[in-house]
Amino acid sequence: MTVSSQDAPRDAVPDSVPAAEVAGPRLRAALEDIPAYLPGRPAAARADGRAVYKLSSNENPYPPLPGVLEAAVGAAGAFNRYPDLAAGELLAELSGHFGVPVSHLATGTGSVGVAQQLLQATAGPGDEVVYAWRSFEAYPIITQISGATSVRVPLTAGEEHDLDAMADAVTDRTRLVFVCTPNNPTGTAIGHAALSRFLDRVPSDVLVVIDEAYREFVRDDAAADGLALYRDRPNVCVLRTFSKAYGLAGLRVGFAVAHEPVAAALRKTAVPFGVSQIAQNAAIASLRAEPALLERVAALVTERTRVADALREQGWPVPDSQANFVWLRLGADTARFAAACEEAGVTVRPFAGEGVRITVAEPEANDVVLATAAAFRTSAQS
Repeated sequence: MTVSSQDAPRDAVPDSVPAAEVAGPRLRAALEDIPAYLPGRPAAARADGRAVYKLSSNENPYPPLPGVLEAAVGAAGAFNRYPDLAAGELLAELSGHFGVPVSHLATGTGSVGVAQQLLQATAGPGDEVVYAWRSFEAYPIITQISGATSVRVPLTAGEEHDLDAMADAVTDRTRLVFVCTPNNPTGTAIGHAALSRFLDRVPSDVLVVIDEAYREFVRDDAAADGLALYRDRPNVCVLRTFSKAYGLAGLRVGFAVAHEPVAAALRKTAVPFGVSQIAQNAAIASLRAEPALLERVAALVTERTRVADALREQGWPVPDSQANFVWLRLGADTARFAAACEEAGVTVRPFAGEGVRITVAEPEANDVVLATAAAFRTSAQS
């Protein structure tokens, strides 16, 4: 069928109009100037063939736990089919593992995916989201995507959450509070009693999200236990992930534990079939391989202690990390230190003008970091 010029839509654009003058689709103003999420840089191959190490993404340096690769490969044979939308078998496994009702669980594409779903369910234009800063760099991104306003509360001089200041920052516009413990990137964990007092100050209609992506690495008996706090607090949601301790970073599977109204909202805002069957089956196998998981986590914690103690002996002020990384506040020297590490064969995660986060990995990689840090400190003092 041929459309004559008189039948064409009134707002059709003539061929003679330059493309630059044609208005594009209207996009939400909330997306303007949105900060980009910066992934950890991979380690570049060295010309001399020496080993290089990526310590910039808090990845687990070990291969999949026993039985996990086999479970993933088995699931891959059916990836012409959609995965289980409800992730029923995984939720049942999580329910038994953590002692929570299935109705209190929801999955997503990593804990950051679940966090974005929580914002979709709670916050929009005119609302506020409170979190410590510096903390997980995705918080400002997903807050801005939702159209809400970030309220950043500076960390204390000891690189910890200032819970009193965060409670003071909550207003009648606050819809959600992120609490990251252990905190990324500083590694500090919040005490259970302190977090309980903070929750007592937050209004019951404000959702508090306790982000425990690194919970498996915590060895401080006084540290907060999000699951214990959630049980009698309907406004508390706990985030966990299989990306870190369990070593499934590439499969993107995280989950939330929350009371039924919040968990139901997460299921409503989830991308359908977002968690693949490969990821679901690998997560189930990972939960069932807990003895091997505990051995690997213990080895990383031992290395964390060794690295932190050595850095302190060199004179670096290293916060007490309860995660699988350590933090060095370097200020203006941040970029130079990161470059020195890369030259030595390791990539770390720099935060411009603030400091670097160094993932604890295999001992050989950690030794390179320690040697580089010692040389850097010596040169800075000379």
